[in-house]
Amino acid sequence: MKFICSKSELSEAIGNVSRAVSPKSTIPALEGIKVRVAEGQVELTAYNLEMGIRTSIKAETEGSGEFVVGTRLFSEFTRRMSGEDITFDIDENLVINISCDATQCSFSAMSADEYPELPVVDSERSFTVKQTVLRSMINQTSYATSTNESKPVLTGELFDIEEGSFNMVAIDGFRLAIRNELTDCKEKYHFVVPKKALIEVSTLVKDDDEKLCTVCTNDRHIIFQIDNVVVISRLLEGAFHNYKLSIPNGFKTEVIISKRDFSTCLERCSLLIDDKNKSPIRCEVGNGVMKISCKTGIGKINDAISADISGETVTIGFNNKLLLEALRAAEGDKVRIRFNGAMKVIEILPLEGESYIFLVMPIQLKN
Repeated sequence: MKFICSKSELSEAIGNVSRAVSPKSTIPALEGIKVRVAEGQVELTAYNLEMGIRTSIKAETEGSGEFVVGTRLFSEFTRRMSGEDITFDIDENLVINISCDATQCSFSAMSADEYPELPVVDSERSFTVKQTVLRSMINQTSYATSTNESKPVLTGELFDIEEGSFNMVAIDGFRLAIRNELTDCKEKYHFVVPKKALIEVSTLVKDDDEKLCTVCTNDRHIIFQIDNVVVISRLLEGAFHNYKLSIPNGFKTEVIISKRDFSTCLERCSLLIDDKNKSPIRCEVGNGVMKISCKTGIGKINDAISADISGETVTIGFNNKLLLEALRAAEGDKVRIRFNGAMKVIEILPLEGESYIFLVMPIQLKN
């Protein structure tokens, strides 16, 4: 079999699918990329048994068939060729001969006989979401997923769709992130997607507000169709936390503050905190000022930020890293921060509406 294609298009396709190549597997074929040559196109697939990515590009083809090729050689030889159109000629012994302008090289491929097929998901149970919106939802919540494998379901994100409302939710026991969008989807969905798959989906999204991502799911797997790239992932099993019970019903203190000023203040505090020198940030809220202080074995800092404050005065402690990551995920120049006392969760919201809700657990301060 033989195919001729654009070097840049093939290089991009290899880069897209290579994210799902297994670094080490009991099935050697999974450590490479499966290439299928059909009439007028070349299809590339990578699969690590948890997540798979498949894409195709246009090509001039002779014959048909499939083989598995080592990711590094396939990627590097394609990327480093001097011309634009690149020719692949695969003989009966699965030796790949590559030519591009004056450059010629060859290396061996493997049989695709042992390469497992990607799971099949019925496309009838599906919904669509704008690609840029999906990326925003992932980027604003993924920071709050758990890294503790003892409860695998919390290492992913919940997709909760009901009555025209789409919530994407992440929680790790110390913080909670919710991102909401309105949706035309009439069906009810409730499933958990691994964070790794969502990060890959976010990476593949293009900056086009009109392009849609089609999402298909069953009880075990999910497919994201992003232009000509398909990402398939297993779903995580287990009971996800009932996040709606964690959202405060009211508040005693509300602060409207510059996100940049508050983040910069916390970044200064971070200079005094490391693995050996840990300390909560002390925050005193009242009289139009948020006072921030921190003291560790490295040194101490006292800071103050002007803010629009209403309600009771409060003194509260928190983990610097957790609050800073929530602020970085927030959109807008200003945020609303709500308090319910010294030992209740801190709530971060946009200046208007509730397109996102970020919760952070406080830390008890020593007198």
